[in-house]
Amino acid sequence: MPRVAQAVGDRLTVLFDSGVRTGDDVFKALALGARAVLVGRPYAYGLGLNGRAGVEHVIRCLLAEFDLTLALTDHATPGTVGTADLVEDPG
Repeated sequence: MPRVAQAVGDRLTVLFDSGVRTGDDVFKALALGARAVLVGRPYAYGLGLNGRAGVEHVIRCLLAEFDLTLALTDHATPGTVGTADLVEDPG
């Protein structure tokens, strides 16, 4: 993902759409170079479980998790997140 984002630069908007379930997933996608993420399955689960209220709950939870992750990583805004915020798994 970082190589794709670097290769396209500002000519294209890189969207991440795969496996986004939590605010941490949103953070990781942005750190890898995505400009935005798409959320499908959690939205659909919320809709299936409780209609509009379910969707609102899912989005509220996702945003709260993302806000918490930003705060724990010392970021005030999503625009400051970058690859330096990621740690490689040594194993």
